[in-house]
Amino acid sequence: MYDLIIVGCGPAGMSAALYAGRANKSVLILDGKSYGGQIINASLVENYPGIDNISGFDFATNLFNQIKKLGIEIKFERVIQVKRNEVITDNNNYSTKSIILATGCSYRKIGIKDEDKYLGKGLSYCATCDGNFYRDKVVAVIGGGNTALEDAIYLSNIAKCVYLIHRRDIFRGEDKYLEYIKSLSNVELILNSQLLEIIGNDVITGIKVKNNDGSIKLLDIDGLFIAIGQVPNSQCFSKNIEIDKDGYIISSDGVHTNIDGIYVAGDVRVKDLRQLTTAISDGAISATVAIKEMEDIYGK
Repeated sequence: MYDLIIVGCGPAGMSAALYAGRANKSVLILDGKSYGGQIINASLVENYPGIDNISGFDFATNLFNQIKKLGIEIKFERVIQVKRNEVITDNNNYSTKSIILATGCSYRKIGIKDEDKYLGKGLSYCATCDGNFYRDKVVAVIGGGNTALEDAIYLSNIAKCVYLIHRRDIFRGEDKYLEYIKSLSNVELILNSQLLEIIGNDVITGIKVKNNDGSIKLLDIDGLFIAIGQVPNSQCFSKNIEIDKDGYIISSDGVHTNIDGIYVAGDVRVKDLRQLTTAISDGAISATVAIKEMEDIYGK
């Protein structure tokens, strides 16, 4: 039996493992893909305190190597169910005293050709992560919810021009954001339109947008931000872990789930800010709480 099993090998999961490993607990990390989570695709991280800049890949790899030095056991197996003291994968069943769910989210893709090709080469799913690369440049935001509206507002303070492109003429986002956007001189609304094609060579240089009337517009841009939401990686937990209508794990205090001994950390939980700093913080807090409560039950 492990002291702690962590589901997810992203920043939150690895941060939790670091704290648990340093507390001399036996730890197993399970992940169905690889280490790193979403941050591994970030070309440059410049908003992490104490680090001037680093690639997402290097940050994740450094953290991965750090926990390996502590002897943390890591297995790349897909988790299909969690119970109070058991984690079931597609290969094995594992017993544990406590569990931390840190599976993160996946950005919802728009499904257009070359979307993956240009990720980190002009295309981003996170304005607060990558917006500063486009200071005094021209960018486009795709989406109609609060995320897209907030991204457009955020980018308006950085970029020279922001195109906000939405497939309808009515936004799902809050009116207060839309009214503020309409007051901004450097934000242009392009409504009833969909992204048709990404143009570029090594990096994005423009996009083609198709209006619902069939007309096509070519926009010269430096950056493209797709803001049509995220998908929390919580599907395998939904049988017994409480999630909200969007699939995020509910936690009244940001640590505990509805099941004693099962904790949550990082982007998969209900929260306001999903950033590298908050994921790392979540991991540290969840591990610390889990260790204390584990020792109260099982002893040191």
